[in-house]
Amino acid sequence: MAIAVVQEWDVGGDRSTDNYDAIDERLQPAGAPDGLIAHCAGFSGDTFRIFDIWESDDAYNRFLSEHLQPAIEALVPADQPPPNITVYELHNVITP
Repeated sequence: MAIAVVQEWDVGGDRSTDNYDAIDERLQPAGAPDGLIAHCAGFSGDTFRIFDIWESDDAYNRFLSEHLQPAIEALVPADQPPPNITVYELHNVITP
């Protein structure tokens, strides 16, 4: 079952993408992760949001533990608050 993963940070007035860009640069050499259907990131007011669609919960959790979490731990200051994360099953996904 496909899932959506939404990560949201309340950034106040700070519209810097330094952390996101550094993590993205670290992950890019590996190419698109297995099981990723779509990824997008951007601002909505004072919220920076990442929205992903994954083929399954297992695919997302594998990427999180093997790639994303190590990159976050290496690059993001430990005192930065974590994002609000919402994960939910999708009823329908349409891709071109």
